[in-house]
Amino acid sequence: ARRLASDAAAVRVVEVGPRDGLQNEPSVVPAEAKAEFINRLASSGLKYIEASSFVSPKAVPQLADAAEVLSLVQRHPSVTLAALTPNVKGLERALAAGVDEVAVFGAASETFSQRNIACSIEESLERFRPVCEAAVAAGVPVRGYVSCVMGCPYEGPIPPHAVSSVVRALLAMGCREVSLGDTVGVGTAGHTRRLLRRLAADGVGPAALAAHFHDTYGQALANVAVALEEGVAVVDAAASGLGGCPYAPGASGNVATEDVVYMLEGLGVDTGVDLEALMDAA
Repeated sequence: ARRLASDAAAVRVVEVGPRDGLQNEPSVVPAEAKAEFINRLASSGLKYIEASSFVSPKAVPQLADAAEVLSLVQRHPSVTLAALTPNVKGLERALAAGVDEVAVFGAASETFSQRNIACSIEESLERFRPVCEAAVAAGVPVRGYVSCVMGCPYEGPIPPHAVSSVVRALLAMGCREVSLGDTVGVGTAGHTRRLLRRLAADGVGPAALAAHFHDTYGQALANVAVALEEGVAVVDAAASGLGGCPYAPGASGNVATEDVVYMLEGLGVDTGVDLEALMDAA
């Protein structure tokens, strides 16, 4: 039987609910409630929480209070609080708010890139370069995201080579890891394996990657299991399966953190997360 990457090591669960989940809520959640949500998630043992996004308040009004939320959260030395920073201005605001890590987000689909961040893939990469340089200069690690790695709501299936070129560009500019986002949840176990093997063939090993699956067609846990088999040891998830994407029609929520932790526990994999406390937070 194929061995999981996690046979010899723990899997790191990246909680994206406070950002990727709440950005899609129809109404704005108060800053105090967001901070309490983050505090509860941290208390469950989650060590990496994506707290918010320093994007334009006009683009995502649900996250306009990012700085306030971070000021209200109880900080723990063992918990990394991260935020999305699409440009240098966003990075400056995030650093002022005291984030531990930042993230830039691109796409493998030209149309989605235009709809989501109003520029081409190439333009987005040029925009991210100074963000990465400034973050690294400030001693803050940068995570990269690539959306629509298996399919796009506008273009349909996305070929693995298109994903690979964006992933390699993000790593080359200083991202410490890149999260592969199946934004509309159309991927299957077969898609996942083919993509990861193409990336490996192109010189991008699993240690540089994270898995980020949405559960639109109920395939997310199967995709996570395949990613683990292929050596990926970082999994993004959202408490209660929160999420979607304002710019991806038809996308449903992220894979639920509690489902991922339950599956990993069943495989004998250590996540460091107390499932009962996580259920309380969700």
